[in-house]
Amino acid sequence: MLRSERALAPDLARGAMLLFIALANAANFAFAGQPGIDGTPHGLQRVVNFFMVTFVDSRAYPVFAVMFGYGLVQLARRAAAAGADPRRILLRRNACLIVFGAIHATLLYFGDFLGAYGIVGIIATLVLLRRGDRFHRLVVWLWALVLGYTLVLAAMLVVNAKSGHAILTNTPNPSLAATSYGQGVLDRLAEWPAHTATVVPFIFIVWLGIWAARRRILEDPATHQVLLRRTALGCLAVTVLGALPYALVATGALQVDPGTLDAMAYLHAISGEFGGPGYVALFGVMAQQLSTGPRRPKTVGAVAALGQRSLSGYLFQSVAWTIVFAPFALDLGGSTYRAVMAAVTVWTVSVLAARAMERRRYRGPAERLLRRLTYGRS
Repeated sequence: MLRSERALAPDLARGAMLLFIALANAANFAFAGQPGIDGTPHGLQRVVNFFMVTFVDSRAYPVFAVMFGYGLVQLARRAAAAGADPRRILLRRNACLIVFGAIHATLLYFGDFLGAYGIVGIIATLVLLRRGDRFHRLVVWLWALVLGYTLVLAAMLVVNAKSGHAILTNTPNPSLAATSYGQGVLDRLAEWPAHTATVVPFIFIVWLGIWAARRRILEDPATHQVLLRRTALGCLAVTVLGALPYALVATGALQVDPGTLDAMAYLHAISGEFGGPGYVALFGVMAQQLSTGPRRPKTVGAVAALGQRSLSGYLFQSVAWTIVFAPFALDLGGSTYRAVMAAVTVWTVSVLAARAMERRRYRGPAERLLRRLTYGRS
């Protein structure tokens, strides 16, 4: 049985942002590399490029990092309330995530985040969760330092920008271009460890989620409306403005030299981290408004149902991208439009499937397996 009482904001955020994950990963598969953007766009491709760079790329995964930290605290509370040892439960669960990640990366997609979540979860369990409120306030100051650093980067970009003719190019990933499944597996075995090492530092984003969960911000959005609104407005402003120069290059509206393009890409990546708290706060505001409305729309419930099964939804996407875009399968890559259509279609199917599972009170298959491995038959 699923829990009858759940805060809407976390599930709504996870379910909705899986669409952004779908857009990003489908594009990577379609162009066999990152950032999955056509460097010479025409027509509506310019609009798609602008949207992807401004709102999706490097801006979706921080949402799940915040929610992962939030979930660690929630799981620890539930374990303690049930009389179990939270530390032991969390260590076992995160060890299982590392195994999930290794299997996912080997069989389907090198750009896996589950293994990194498992590693970060173990570190957070051992180092962060038992700390007091005074210690956790440090993460707010850390984010203030990152904000200052981002502003310095933006100022340096304005001062040092030079015109030129550089265009966005996709960094190729051999596993995505592999002409056989076996070759793709071998390529992913080499790519996944390197990718995981680069994303583990997102622990400071996870830490922010831990801080928010200790204050129960998403469980009680009505009490924290001012904080949520200010966070949504401020963080999303930073992430959008930080992406704007890179987005203009992606649309072909701005031409710069290679050095300036590299600086724009770095600013784009750093400012994207603010998309995590920004989007989460936005969904917190939305959840409060929906909770006070006359009746919650069915679409909201369906998206939230996917959020409850986000692990299954995430893995389902990787299976779909392999079938649709792999050179040894349907091989429908190379097109911005096909990437977007595939992403929206696959996400919609997952929403409908999650809604059907919700009606039958059925957890997602990946969630059931992870729960069994974490808690045992009980």
